[in-house]
Amino acid sequence: MSDLWSYLRTNGDDVLTALVQHIWLALLPVTIAFVLALPLGALVQRYGPVRHVALTAGSVIYTVPSLALLLLLPGILGTSVLDPLNVVIALTLYSLALLVRTTADGLDAVDPTVLQAASAMGYRPVRRWFTVQLPLAMPVILTGLRVATVANVSMVSVAALIGIGGLGQLFTRGFQLGFYLPPIVIGLVLSVALAVVADVFIVGVQRRLTPWARAGSR
Repeated sequence: MSDLWSYLRTNGDDVLTALVQHIWLALLPVTIAFVLALPLGALVQRYGPVRHVALTAGSVIYTVPSLALLLLLPGILGTSVLDPLNVVIALTLYSLALLVRTTADGLDAVDPTVLQAASAMGYRPVRRWFTVQLPLAMPVILTGLRVATVANVSMVSVAALIGIGGLGQLFTRGFQLGFYLPPIVIGLVLSVALAVVADVFIVGVQRRLTPWARAGSR
């Protein structure tokens, strides 16, 4: 334990920098993917042929190892291997592959009789989608968001293998120093804590946005 505190005192600024880098590298892609997944998920849910193509493409993307994708993107985009943009794009693709599917599934799960009732009350399609269908689909969509966020927090660490910042740098530093435990333990604890905090935050947002779901589970 004394080694951990000693390492933090000596390298506190580096640890904080790595944590901040890890947060934005994990959360920026999932935020972009969430915004894009809502209209794309609606399109996929509405049109069968588009659904098949989109979900197949998403499945293919998700099977590509993250390290392989990070090494391929610079050649495709013309960016430097050390450019954080590669991580942002890679994790956005992974998150989008998951969130488009969960958005379509969430919209599918809405009871058709509820939508028919809204139409009978004079709701036009766009208004009905935003005020009835999307809110009722949110529990499923936000469950997908939780999975994507936690996965991103984990996958950012892989970027350290090609020299991009984040808490993964602490792991590689510990291994380079002959399996020196303090940076490895600190990186592991902070990664787990970040994933837990992000998950709890999304659960809190879900409860605020879908109070009827909480009431129905009592």
